Amino acid sequence: MKFLLNKVLRTMPHQQSLPYLRETLLFLALAGILIPLLQRYRVNQILGFLAVGVLLGPFGLWLWAGHVPWLSNFTFMRIEGTVALGELGVLFLMFMIGLELSAERLWALRRWVFGAGIVQLLVSAIVIGCIAAAFGNTPKAALLIGLILALSSTAVVMQLMQERHLLDTPVGQANFSILMLQDLAVVPIIILVDVLARGESSQILPVMGLVLIKSVGAIALIYVLGRRVIRPLFKALAHQRQPATFMALTLLSTLGIAGLTSYVGLSMALGAFLAGLLLAETEFRHEVEVTIEPFKSLLLGVFFMSVGMQTDMRAVMTTPLLLLLAVVGLFLIKTVVIAGVMKIARFSWGRAIEAGLLMGQGGEFAFIVTSDAVARHLFTPELGHFLLLVVALSMFATPLFSKGGHALANWCERKNVHAEISAALTHARPTLMQGHVIIVGFGRIGQLLAKILTDQGLPYVAIENNMHRSTRCHPLGQPVYFGDVSRPELLHRVHANQAAAIVLTMDHADATLHAVRAIRREFCSVPLFARARDEHHARVLQEAGANLVTPEALETGLQLSAFVLQTLGLDAEQIAIAIRNERDARISSISGVTKK
Repeated sequence: MKFLLNKVLRTMPHQQSLPYLRETLLFLALAGILIPLLQRYRVNQILGFLAVGVLLGPFGLWLWAGHVPWLSNFTFMRIEGTVALGELGVLFLMFMIGLELSAERLWALRRWVFGAGIVQLLVSAIVIGCIAAAFGNTPKAALLIGLILALSSTAVVMQLMQERHLLDTPVGQANFSILMLQDLAVVPIIILVDVLARGESSQILPVMGLVLIKSVGAIALIYVLGRRVIRPLFKALAHQRQPATFMALTLLSTLGIAGLTSYVGLSMALGAFLAGLLLAETEFRHEVEVTIEPFKSLLLGVFFMSVGMQTDMRAVMTTPLLLLLAVVGLFLIKTVVIAGVMKIARFSWGRAIEAGLLMGQGGEFAFIVTSDAVARHLFTPELGHFLLLVVALSMFATPLFSKGGHALANWCERKNVHAEISAALTHARPTLMQGHVIIVGFGRIGQLLAKILTDQGLPYVAIENNMHRSTRCHPLGQPVYFGDVSRPELLHRVHANQAAAIVLTMDHADATLHAVRAIRREFCSVPLFARARDEHHARVLQEAGANLVTPEALETGLQLSAFVLQTLGLDAEQIAIAIRNERDARISSISGVTKK
């Protein structure tokens, strides 16, 4: 097997029919081995992929491939293919972020986006720019250095927040708001590079104002048109209920809107976010999340590997002290600025410092802006390479700094040293689903149960695999989502582990049994109720793990029996006793057989 793989990889460079095929196969092989190992030993995936990128990249083991030829089979000589795939990973990350939000929640965060976000960006850029000027850089270079390093990495921060379930917390919402402003600021910074390269400094403000107006108009137009296209498109084509259809439509929406934003001069990442935001308001939201999740994780791994491949450890060893001071100084400056913003918003000091340390690194857009600045002779090649090393090393250091900040915040809260509970984003934070009922199947029985729960003021979420039914109910304000409950990932999306109960009301016997088994594999303690066709079906469902099963034929027969007894002249009390005794006997027989 090893000989065959070596032979295939050795011949890949001569095959021109599919570019970067060798690199793609090598990455997939590494991902298949690396991801399970990282999960098993609880190693942060960001650090793992960054380290592999450094080790197997053109500045790693590839340097020894001339002396040890077999190393060329397991190293990356070209990083262009991985960089392109890595950019797709960032797009899908932003798409998933959009899916977890809604237009209402984003509008509620507008003060944070344009308030805290602008303050963080400007203050950080001024401080870093002044330090850069003190080290002898030109005013133009110092201005760009300040703006570039003031940006944080959306990919790194969001990945860490999702791993630690911080996105729905006040700290997570605040960090996300600041990241959104930074993503919006990328395009003006790129325009600024062009203006400074031409020497038209007097036109900076008019050009920036025009860019801002065009950006806001383009975003509004895309959002309005998207709402009229996305949901009808999914509704028209998703009736086949095939994963391939969902994948194709999701890719079309994500890359299509990202392409539109790029066409009008905005960030593609912003377009992917808008695509997710549009789908978040439809009944297809959770099914799309489950479908796209594996690809997002894989492509993000490519992105982090590509960052590692651009890190030349030889340069790190030549100026280790200067690079260390630069990385630590970057974290220190941004932590102080962000923590100050958070403290003004009445966060506790512990949580404020945690937010700052989480966002103290440089961002992925630094690779784009710095390369452009070097090409336009605003940066020397040496300065550009140094900045990229600082950004890459700061990404390496983020999981460690973030873990320390999280431990510090927890320690402060445990000690209760002048801790204050942050109320800055209470109105914007979504209420986590807890104590709700999950109804699987929204036919006549599911709708009846939903009405009773609503009348009693009890929360519920419904999952329906009939596209027409979910499409009809969701626009009416009912929390009904299209999806297949046999995929436990979908239940994770609706917080099944915190549900009061899961009720299966489907009328398909095999689908109900399959759902019970799938749910019990993931959620052992959640009460699970099911509707059965008959007593035999009920016994099978209880054996599979359902807590209580109601045979549909039994209830129909008992109801008819009650009418017959009433017609024959028995009084209501006698009828109630007879029906109750028969029901108890039948249910007991089902449970008894199961227990045996």
